Amino acid sequence: MLTAAQLASAPPEERKQMLGELLYPRILAVQPENAGKITGMLLEMDDSDLLGLLDEDEKKAKALDEKINEAMQVLSAQGPEESEDAE
Repeated sequence: MLTAAQLASAPPEERKQMLGELLYPRILAVQPENAGKITGMLLEMDDSDLLGLLDEDEKKAKALDEKINEAMQVLSAQGPEESEDAE
């Protein structure tokens, strides 16, 4: 598990990469078709918030599910044409 200290010691450009590598498989398990887009959307959040979402705690897992659902609502609201253009 990635710790706050490990994240803080990483260069800024590597932080999002590290978080994305942990987020993506968890999102892929829930939303395989949109895992890349949702991961990108969530990576816009603050690093410390993302680190909290990656916690194995059941409440934190539920928080990640809620963020995934929010991202899906945004993608659905965009419609298929806008979603395609964003890639």
